[in-house]
Amino acid sequence: MFYFKDVIGQQVAKEKLKQEVREGRIPHAQLFCGPQGSGKLPLALAYARYLCCSNRNGEDACGTCPSCIKWNKLVHPDVHFMFPIVKSAKGKKELCDDYIANWRHLLTTTPYFSLNHWLDEMGAENGQAIIYAKESDEITRKLSLKSVEGGYKITLVWLPEKLHEVCANKLLKLLEEPPEQTIFLLVSENPEMILPTILSRTQRFNVPGIAEEDVEIALCERYGIQPEDSKAIAHIANGNFIKALETISLNEENQQFFDLFVSLMRLAWQRKIREMKQWSEQVAALGRERQKNFLDYCQRMTRENFIFNLHRKELNYLTRQEENFATRFSPFVNERNVTGIMQELSEAQLHIGQNVNPRMVFFDFALKMIMLLKQ
Repeated sequence: MFYFKDVIGQQVAKEKLKQEVREGRIPHAQLFCGPQGSGKLPLALAYARYLCCSNRNGEDACGTCPSCIKWNKLVHPDVHFMFPIVKSAKGKKELCDDYIANWRHLLTTTPYFSLNHWLDEMGAENGQAIIYAKESDEITRKLSLKSVEGGYKITLVWLPEKLHEVCANKLLKLLEEPPEQTIFLLVSENPEMILPTILSRTQRFNVPGIAEEDVEIALCERYGIQPEDSKAIAHIANGNFIKALETISLNEENQQFFDLFVSLMRLAWQRKIREMKQWSEQVAALGRERQKNFLDYCQRMTRENFIFNLHRKELNYLTRQEENFATRFSPFVNERNVTGIMQELSEAQLHIGQNVNPRMVFFDFALKMIMLLKQ
């Protein structure tokens, strides 16, 4: 676990990182960027393990030195994690360390996960996860201590775009004047949302989506999926291994999003205003993070249904269930309304991000869909 060999595909990225170490060109702060499911986090973890290993070879960490033994259980004393959390109601959980057992469990189960999976692991329900201001004092304290193993001190920040402004500014000071032998690894899906001054202090490392054939091989070898099914799932995943895993496990959330999308389109076509109001209340109960993800899903379904009209199967990335729905629904998404639908979805996302009342946002969007679908 957490070796370069465990990272799916990404051979070019792996080689670049190993070459940095071999040539002694290790930046004190790197920003791993790329689409969801590309393996940014597993890659950063493998790189961190490689840096800590006292007996690494040209290809990977040794797996047997004292550092590697600690890495097996994610208990290395010189490796620190920062990640979004949700404060408990009584304020008993305010720091990442309060959730470190959950974090280790999820990472050792699979390092390919999304923010939603992490929210479920925390039992966050409707909370919005952020990296709170108090965390900056804690990481400053940890980095002021000497390295226990005598090597690098590594801080891995997952989703730095979720940093509280106070925490971001204090982290900036650490990046500007890093303690000796300290390395920061930031793993982001939305780098444009990170404080510009932090971006300017990091070296960007772009991680592309995973090659389709690499996803296919991983599904066959690691999950025992039949070659024909692996090929189909790898195509649907489109470089996103999280999506591939969700496809094979029939992820409950994806099923819920599909049902909500289908329900809205039918209600809008039938102009059932009362039921649409009930629908908006149902979506409003999901919580902000899931609402954002649902709107992402709606954008994807709109785009895929528009492309479905071209009758070019290789251009579509739909599950069988979604494809069955698209055979009937796709004619209603066309050049006359596709731009309008996407604009309304983008506006809804903006309003949800600004904490506008979700019932109003989704009911307004639902009403607009009546007119858009008739075009």
